Amino acid sequence: MGRQESIVIDGGYGEGGGQILRTSLSLAAITGKSLKLINIRGGRKKPGLRPQHLAAVRACASVCGAKLDGAELGARKITFIPEAIAPGSYEFHIGTAGAATLVLQAVLPPLSMADGESRVLISGGTHVPWSPPYHHFAQILVPTIDQLGFKCEPQIKSWGWYPKGGGVIQAKVQPHSPLGSFNLDRPFQLRRISGISASSRLPEHIRVRQKNQAEARLQKAGIEGEIELVDVHARNPGTLLFLCAEGKNSMAGFTALGARGKRAELVADEAVDELFGFLDSGCALDCHLADQLPIYLASAPGKHQFTTSKVTQHLLTNAWVIEKFLPVKFEIRGGLGEPGTVVKRDL
Repeated sequence: MGRQESIVIDGGYGEGGGQILRTSLSLAAITGKSLKLINIRGGRKKPGLRPQHLAAVRACASVCGAKLDGAELGARKITFIPEAIAPGSYEFHIGTAGAATLVLQAVLPPLSMADGESRVLISGGTHVPWSPPYHHFAQILVPTIDQLGFKCEPQIKSWGWYPKGGGVIQAKVQPHSPLGSFNLDRPFQLRRISGISASSRLPEHIRVRQKNQAEARLQKAGIEGEIELVDVHARNPGTLLFLCAEGKNSMAGFTALGARGKRAELVADEAVDELFGFLDSGCALDCHLADQLPIYLASAPGKHQFTTSKVTQHLLTNAWVIEKFLPVKFEIRGGLGEPGTVVKRDL
């Protein structure tokens, strides 16, 4: 496993945000290679570790007994020296509305490589900007990585919106069992659309208008959709429309969040527009799912490939980081912001 080898990663490369940090930590834990991260979140207006990033650092350190140096708020560089990954019960508390799904994203791959079942509880934001909401994680990512032999059973205990957070996610993680080649490069064949229009501490008409607008747009396009109205308890007001597109071979998810002064109809339109753009692309996976898949593909032996509705900087950066740690090669065809094909091969 090369446990004496040390990897230096420039956190300002590519998308220059928290994804480099999380992917690097996961892979350091999996491979046992010491990690030195410099220029952390160098591409952001406020670089360095924010609370959710610090929570991810400490979470990854917990699951593999890593020695840490420099892990504090605002830090621009850290050293992470892992030991063995240990299954067990873990709790991680972000303390803000930082995304709980992103902390789970960091620990899920290494815990999948442990030799026993693990249980994880994470508190923070569950449906917040600039991160995958819980429903995309649970309904889109989890069934997809299941095809690669990664078993995760998530559950949401409470919702957390920006800015107060307070949401809680639990997950049970089983050891990885390789299942062979993963091939999702055929055009998406839509079977059904389902979704939720959810809100907290807001008048009922807001979530009803989101639902009605989304369903009207879908019907006009000749698509039937079943959208459930959900009134959820939370610390502060918030609203969301999430659409799940179930295909013959894959799933795709599309999310829009409300904000003060933002009309409910606009929230619905954002999610529906993203859905329509995906369907027009003729690709198998939505771009947010495609961003998260490379680490699972790299950890599962064999050749794997998929098509994505959009090649993103997150996708390109993730592939770059993974190739620093593992003997794999990603071939990404398609220009930035355009539909593309991703092929992973072992070296």
